[in-house]
Amino acid sequence: MTVMNQITSVSAVAHIIQLAVAPVFLLAGIGSILNVLTARLGRVIDRARGLEAQLAETPSAQRAPMLAMLHALDRRMAVAHWAISCCTASALFVCLVVAVLFLGDMTDRGSARLVAGMFIAAMALIVAGLSLFLIEVNIATRSVRVSREWLPRK
Repeated sequence: MTVMNQITSVSAVAHIIQLAVAPVFLLAGIGSILNVLTARLGRVIDRARGLEAQLAETPSAQRAPMLAMLHALDRRMAVAHWAISCCTASALFVCLVVAVLFLGDMTDRGSARLVAGMFIAAMALIVAGLSLFLIEVNIATRSVRVSREWLPRK
């Protein structure tokens, strides 16, 4: 390999790395979102387990509010699960975008449409994941209200 070819290939790899930097930052952001979502899911699961243990010791006449809370926690778990799934799939598509950028340039194949399609899919999945996160927060807010008797009167 001549010095000129070596310089050109190093330059080409440097250019590909520059293209891949933005998706890598996106991966870091998605990772942070996944961290928040999994923490919330863990807290919901812990709360549901605790409530199930209390339910076994509660007289049947007093179970209705606890069952309603369990139902809300079950919905939150399902929505959080789907949010995590969408965000994880988004991260996978971003990884594929980076891989196809490298492979497409190394093999001189036109991969622009594939990269664009995968990036659009990644964005759609992250939008879906964040939308589901909002739904989960909404369910949590509606299901946990502070009783008026504990709030100071104005």
